[in-house]
Amino acid sequence: MSDAPYAVLVVDDSALMRNLIGKIIDSDPDTAVAGKAMNGRFALAKIESLRPEVIVLDLEMPEMNGIEFLTERKQRGIDIPVVVLSSIARRGAQVTMDALALGASDFILKPSGSVSSDIHTVAEQLLALVKSLGAEYRRRHPGDDAVRPPTRDRTDDRAAARTSATGSGDGRVRLQPPDSPVPVRRPPIKAGPIDLVAIGVSTGGPNALRKVFAQLPGDLGCGVVVVQHMPAGFTTEFARSLDRISPLTVVEAKNDDPIEPNGVLIAPGDHHIVMRGGSRPHVLLSSDPHRNGHRPSADVLFDSVAREFGNRALGVIMTGMGRDGAMELGSILQRGGLTIGQDEATSVVYGMPRVAHLLGHVELQVPLSEIADTITRLVQENRGA
Repeated sequence: MSDAPYAVLVVDDSALMRNLIGKIIDSDPDTAVAGKAMNGRFALAKIESLRPEVIVLDLEMPEMNGIEFLTERKQRGIDIPVVVLSSIARRGAQVTMDALALGASDFILKPSGSVSSDIHTVAEQLLALVKSLGAEYRRRHPGDDAVRPPTRDRTDDRAAARTSATGSGDGRVRLQPPDSPVPVRRPPIKAGPIDLVAIGVSTGGPNALRKVFAQLPGDLGCGVVVVQHMPAGFTTEFARSLDRISPLTVVEAKNDDPIEPNGVLIAPGDHHIVMRGGSRPHVLLSSDPHRNGHRPSADVLFDSVAREFGNRALGVIMTGMGRDGAMELGSILQRGGLTIGQDEATSVVYGMPRVAHLLGHVELQVPLSEIADTITRLVQENRGA
């Protein structure tokens, strides 16, 4: 696979924003601006010649806006990953959900409106996302290496990246996964009837969850709790969008909400969600510090699920950048619960499920198309346990 920097197409109607975003992209040795476009129409015209591996897209543009571009991209079968970088997202969660439904991989809010001179405050997040999506795209298109720009000398940068990767940003030391998978070791505890399915997901998650929840039966017979990395103000609309296509009842979680059979609770943005079992299983919301750089955090969810539900839980880790959820998925396994991980081929970013797999915390690794059926089968098989 080529070591050339990932080629990025920047699409924004503001010349200032194109310049500032371009400087962020070019500031990292692993990314490079392939070109810029002032709206979706120009972007479509440039894709074939520029051959970008990631597109950074504004939503509010003249002539062809971001939603219209994503619609045309989908119709043309273009699979280049898209990061929405927009201010309209802050004003309209529905528009953002529409963008994700049309295939955008993730979104980042411009800090202070459509022309944000402080765009540098999201530079780290943007670069991390671009590099993860670029790596996945290049893995799926290995034959394109011959047309990539010349390789830069990045030896020192890579060494520095490896050194800095040991910190998580929240005072914790990150666990470095092994180079090859650790064998899965189940404890002697047998799985019991599944009372709760807990799902952790990040980049690429909205579309992946749409597919899963559209396929789950309305009589699943247990509760479901989801951590999808998403900022505050968006999870209410996200839950509504899932509820419209799912036989299950999907809502954004509120403090003290009960765990209901055939009900789904989505962790609200900027709040951890924690399980409480006993005679009345319910959830608590928490503003405790970020974990693995996230709030809500899948590790926080899985840790409480393991503690409160033990062998009556099923943990699922899906597409996402980083490693959130990978460690504590193992806690569910060690308490006798069951675990599922999304496979590499169908993950938008094979980060979280990859680390969980390498740590030996994933019992069943399955493609996205089989996750709903696998959840249903395991719940049904263990119903009489």
